Amino acid sequence: MTLAAGLSCYILADTFFIARAMGAEGLAALNFSISIYSIIHGIGLMVGIGGATRFCILKARCRHKRADIAFAESFRLGLSAGTILAGIGLFASYQLASMLGADSSTLPMTTTYLRTILCFAPFFISNNILIAFARNDSAPRLSMAAMLAGSLSNIILDYIFIFPLDMGMFGAAFATGLAPIISMGILSFHFFKRKNNFVFMSRKVSFSSVLDILTLGLSAFVTELSSAVALITFNLVILGLKGNSGVAAYGIVANLALVAISIFTGIAQGSQPLVSCGHGANDRKVTQKIRRYALVTSLFAAFVIYFGTLVYSEGIVTLFNSQNDPVIAEMAERGIRLYFIGFFFAGINVTAAMFFSACENSGFAFIISIARGCIVIVPLLIVLSRLTGMTGVWLSFVITEFFVTLVALYMAGSKKRYLSH
Repeated sequence: MTLAAGLSCYILADTFFIARAMGAEGLAALNFSISIYSIIHGIGLMVGIGGATRFCILKARCRHKRADIAFAESFRLGLSAGTILAGIGLFASYQLASMLGADSSTLPMTTTYLRTILCFAPFFISNNILIAFARNDSAPRLSMAAMLAGSLSNIILDYIFIFPLDMGMFGAAFATGLAPIISMGILSFHFFKRKNNFVFMSRKVSFSSVLDILTLGLSAFVTELSSAVALITFNLVILGLKGNSGVAAYGIVANLALVAISIFTGIAQGSQPLVSCGHGANDRKVTQKIRRYALVTSLFAAFVIYFGTLVYSEGIVTLFNSQNDPVIAEMAERGIRLYFIGFFFAGINVTAAMFFSACENSGFAFIISIARGCIVIVPLLIVLSRLTGMTGVWLSFVITEFFVTLVALYMAGSKKRYLSH
């Protein structure tokens, strides 16, 4: 749980300090950039969770050498992807910022943030991979300590770089980029103390093994990629409806939602090693028990999140609305009240996707992820926004998550009927 929550706190810290230092335009620029951050995060999760899931299943089946190969191939794959993204950051950030919807007032800040974050992509992805493998290698506390150290350092460095050093948008992105490096420094103890049960094995890259890793982690990547697509669509639709003020208001809601979704993702990630081990050992009772606990925990978390934000919505919005803009405040508060209803269903969907993926049923996991992140929400957003304006924007998320929950329950029932024959 700490991985997802910690990574989302990187962006939440940026949101708070950027809003304070650069106002609505800075907040809008950050929101244009988050979609790319989601893609970086998604690649790290895909490779990390996919490789670690295969590692855990192989260990449960006593195929230790093959498990070591899964680690080596995951790490090489992650570094390759990160290097490509860094190149995009160096040479195409301006064009990318323009494509994402940044205008003359937000384009310089968006470009700066994107370039910096993309240059740190190899570290974000490597950190995700190491955390996933450490968690699956009986070191969940070290993973938690690493993410907490990264998150705390990001908050401290955000303040130092933005205010005393006056580094602006670059300072916010630079602080966020340093966080995974600090996290990996903590994780290195797992190797230096020789507590790890996996080693880096040098061998020729196997296409089938890479494909297996990507397939097992695909649902995590699709979730993040779809979130990026939805975020871009939300930004463009809201920009047409309410301008930069609307994008800033959505930025508050979206970044708070990112933290909330990360809690559900964290519950799913925390359950994954147990589910994968149970599946590898053909112990259906264990896998079903873990799934039930994860669903109950997700529903409880949704209840706490919704009613907590409902009660304190005004104060929460004020934290990120440094200019006390009444238009932004009204839109953001209404958005929280409507948008966050969807979390009662989102937790079920995230947990279901994890369960299917951890049990090597990547097809069902893919359907859930692509449906909730892109296929359903984008058309709904466009139609409802034209019919009811910003109310339709907020409700598109709720209706999407409810519909996908029905699909997930149907697939779970069909899988149970299949296994019983």
